[in-house]
Amino acid sequence: MQPDFDRVLDRSATYSTKWNKFDSDVLPFWVADMDFAAPDFILDAIRERLAHPILGYTEQPKTLNCAFRTWLAHHFAWEVPEEWIVWVPGVVPMLNLAARCNAPGSSLLIPTPVYHPFLGVAAHAGLDHILVPMREKEGWRMDFPAMAAALTPATTMMMICNPQNPTGRCYSAEELAQLAEFVQQHNLVLVSDEIHCNIIMQDHCQHLPVAACQTAIIQQTISLFAATKVYNIPGLSCAAAVIPDAALRSRFMHERAGLTPGIGPLAYVASEAAFNDRSAWMPRLLDYLRDNLTLVQAALGDRVGPVEATYLAWISIADLNLDDAEAHFASHGVGISPGAQFGAPEYIRFNFGCPKRLLTEGLNRLNTAISAALEA
Repeated sequence: MQPDFDRVLDRSATYSTKWNKFDSDVLPFWVADMDFAAPDFILDAIRERLAHPILGYTEQPKTLNCAFRTWLAHHFAWEVPEEWIVWVPGVVPMLNLAARCNAPGSSLLIPTPVYHPFLGVAAHAGLDHILVPMREKEGWRMDFPAMAAALTPATTMMMICNPQNPTGRCYSAEELAQLAEFVQQHNLVLVSDEIHCNIIMQDHCQHLPVAACQTAIIQQTISLFAATKVYNIPGLSCAAAVIPDAALRSRFMHERAGLTPGIGPLAYVASEAAFNDRSAWMPRLLDYLRDNLTLVQAALGDRVGPVEATYLAWISIADLNLDDAEAHFASHGVGISPGAQFGAPEYIRFNFGCPKRLLTEGLNRLNTAISAALEA
């Protein structure tokens, strides 16, 4: 069956985090949760599992690692040994587990703006963090001289999003080579959140897993993956950490003990079905998202920078002088993510992963809100 991405689905009775945050007259474009149905092959796998009426504690299926390893090889030409893989219910818990692998008194280096849970992981682990702004005028590139200057002897780990959330950057091979040299020179462990790896918006861009393309630092990496974003199943938490170094992997698994629950049976089968997908569903999704991005760019012009990856537009509102961007846009019927969450209050993040009818209305409201702020 052909996916119908134009179909508007009513989520009002589903306790949706995305749709319940604001009043019913506000269209939500904030959290990274698309308004598209999960593909039939995932829903069918879930229905098949539901043929058995007991949903008890579930061990990891023996076929899951094979599906994930084959998926990495198919999409990224990366052959990963089975023993490198650790399964955890979600990428955000894995960020926190990775932080806990550091000794007390350590600090984490994090380029900003960044997906907002990154900004809390150091505190959760009783550590410090060093936030270094990326070079905005150069297209949101990591500022290696500034990061080097900010390092202290206590800095032991660096955390990034690849592709970059919220700016939509897809890092080039050249940038990742610079990153690898930096990590190696300063003896850091690199944690790379690669959850948006399949969502590439530009033909000239290609997702490159850091550990796969920069083998000199592979033993210093923790790479985080999940099928939940591209297949829109974020409510079925299941994620994989690829940790090549045995000692680091052992520490990670030790920190996991007692802190994270097991992965549920429906999350296992949904993720395995996603990793086994070789259908046209994902290419059709990407075509639809690229058309949506064209609408966003046409509506907002220079306010939105190049989006190379993700379904998230990073929109400049520096000239609007808003004290509370979220409240201002909500008052005009559009729910956004304020840039302050990511470390850049002069921006907002806008999720364009939705049917075009919703997107068109949302963009109209967004422009109305912008005009109102400019006239104030």
